[in-house]
Amino acid sequence: MSLKTALLAGAFALLPSLAIAEMMVDDPYARAAGAMARSGAAFMQITNTGDADDRLVAAASDVAERVELHTHIMDGDVMRMVEVEEGFAVTAGETIALERGGMHVMFLGLTRVLEQGDEIKVTLTFEEAGEMTVTIPVDNERMPAETGHGMQHGHGHDG
Repeated sequence: MSLKTALLAGAFALLPSLAIAEMMVDDPYARAAGAMARSGAAFMQITNTGDADDRLVAAASDVAERVELHTHIMDGDVMRMVEVEEGFAVTAGETIALERGGMHVMFLGLTRVLEQGDEIKVTLTFEEAGEMTVTIPVDNERMPAETGHGMQHGHGHDG
């Protein structure tokens, strides 16, 4: 082993191990709220395959004027949809479900029609894992309980 290799190995041995959050997205789909709707949403399963807790803090796409993280809450006897500004926690080793009637990515002011069979690109931003762009199929016919068989894998860091 060369002196340079030995010094580098020694330096890395002294550094604390870094916990890295890595995200995997499964079964994504998007849909419009209706045929002439100005809003839509995306749903998916997000798994943190890393060793560190993380948080989905933002989403972006060119299909809408605004993209927000939303959930539904009970307000008395009424279910309301609200923005979740702090985002969604994704604990290390766990999976969260972005699904109809719960947490989801909301598209407000659609810039184009979300047609059955189209694909859209959505960039998810995590506190630790960084940005991850996901290609999401539009499935306006899908019922809430159905799950698909396709997967989208990604990691927050380039390289």
